[in-house]
Amino acid sequence: MLTDLSIRDVVLIERLDLSFSGGLAVLTGETGAGKSILLDALGLAIGARAEARLVRHGSQQAVVTAVFELPDAKPLSALFDEHGIEPAEQIILRRTLGTDGRSRAYLNDEPISVGLMRQVGAALVEIQGQFDQQGLMDAATHRDVLDDYAGIGGTEPGCAGEYAAWREAERAVASARDAARKSRENEAFLRFSLEELETLAPETGEESSLSEERALLRNAEQIVAATNAADDLLNGSEGADTQLRHAARALENVAGQVGGDLAEALAAIDRAAIELQEASGALARAVAGIDASEGRLEDVEERLFTLRETARKHGAEPDDLPAVIANLQEQLAMIDGGEERLAGLEKAAATRKQAFVDAAKALSKTRRTAAKKLDAGVNAELPPLKLEKASFQTEIEDLPEPEWGPHGLDRVQFLVATNPGAPPGPIGKIASGGELSRFLLALKVTLAERGGAPTMIFDEVDSGVGGATAAAVGDRLGQLAKSRQVLVVTHSPQVAALGRSHWRVAKGESNGAMITAVNALDDAERLEEIARMLSGANVTEEARAAARRLVQGSDAA
Repeated sequence: MLTDLSIRDVVLIERLDLSFSGGLAVLTGETGAGKSILLDALGLAIGARAEARLVRHGSQQAVVTAVFELPDAKPLSALFDEHGIEPAEQIILRRTLGTDGRSRAYLNDEPISVGLMRQVGAALVEIQGQFDQQGLMDAATHRDVLDDYAGIGGTEPGCAGEYAAWREAERAVASARDAARKSRENEAFLRFSLEELETLAPETGEESSLSEERALLRNAEQIVAATNAADDLLNGSEGADTQLRHAARALENVAGQVGGDLAEALAAIDRAAIELQEASGALARAVAGIDASEGRLEDVEERLFTLRETARKHGAEPDDLPAVIANLQEQLAMIDGGEERLAGLEKAAATRKQAFVDAAKALSKTRRTAAKKLDAGVNAELPPLKLEKASFQTEIEDLPEPEWGPHGLDRVQFLVATNPGAPPGPIGKIASGGELSRFLLALKVTLAERGGAPTMIFDEVDSGVGGATAAAVGDRLGQLAKSRQVLVVTHSPQVAALGRSHWRVAKGESNGAMITAVNALDDAERLEEIARMLSGANVTEEARAAARRLVQGSDAA
């Protein structure tokens, strides 16, 4: 539950520290005193949207800290595990907000994203107010309410997964049909292009090879002349080979006269002769590799031009032409065997659709079972709320196929009848403002039986009712507070009298500036505040007596 709330520099609140206990707590005050500021501040701490207007005028930063005691961390264990957060029995959520509208979020003094803060906050606190009544009037929200009650969340994972798989299969069918249509339109061009490319028979790396050969052929005459000159210098009558042989014979003639002193020189001459022979062989091979036959250069240049021009025509590089051929073959294969492939995709899509429908029907069955229990629970809550003649009914209808989605096949709508014998109608059209508040409370009390946040805050849920009806609303809030912490912002003295703890919100002036203050009330102050709520600005003894009876009646209850 929420144990402490610290607010610094939020709108009219300069500095405020509140401590809360369990059970039913009430906040009262005159209209405009700033009760909504408290909820805005708490909203910041649980991940609500931050707006620069919330920063108190003259301050640079607003800070809100909310402390929660959580003996059982199970509701948050999966979320904490996912984000690597150490579980703890005390959760401290802190939010800072600057005048530029930028905010920072912290959990137990560790920085977190606002999105994660919002998830944690939703598990800890549920705030109900006028906005929720408006939401109740919107039938688009009713399916999510029923799903929460049924324990399947806003979107059942199995159904959503099957829906996604079906839609993906349908997209594959549509894509195949479109591709087949385009292929048929271009079939003549595709076959011509493939025939042209297969005749050309391009090879990967061919462009580079041809470019090198062209460079060689363009300089063939100079290259041949140079290699011939080099060969003559190496192997001619006066070339290096002849000179080496003469040198070797000259030394061999005198080698016996000087012992082994010339052996090293002779060995070196032999090695030089071998190297010279290898050089001659390399020259011969180089010349042999030059195909200087008439017309070879022209053939190479024409082949190279054709490769490049064909590649340009297909928007590819010459080395990618084999891949272009493969792509054309695939497109033509789709044309030739397209009907068979398309039929296979359509069959797969039909299978996926049936799997989705089966999952959605199972979801519908779960919803219908839960709807009966929800209706029974809400209807049981209506008499204590002075709606004994009213009835609540959850209507589930099949959606047309174009409206199917991850949520399944159902349209869910809450219907009510406020008079016996009257046909039920949409809750937003049948219920008045005061009735709508009580239907919302009955719904929340019923939903609370299935779990929910340990702290619930009601903002003027008693709006539009008074007297015995307001007392009935207070009684149901008190019943709800037996299983969780309930905080109520109220204008109703009947509800205020039932509070276990009571705070008064008031606006005043400090150092020339308007501020909002919140004070915990003792028993005497509580009686006086309830008397004010009964009689207005001028509190009478009759009002004090009536307040005393209300409090005594609540204590007896």
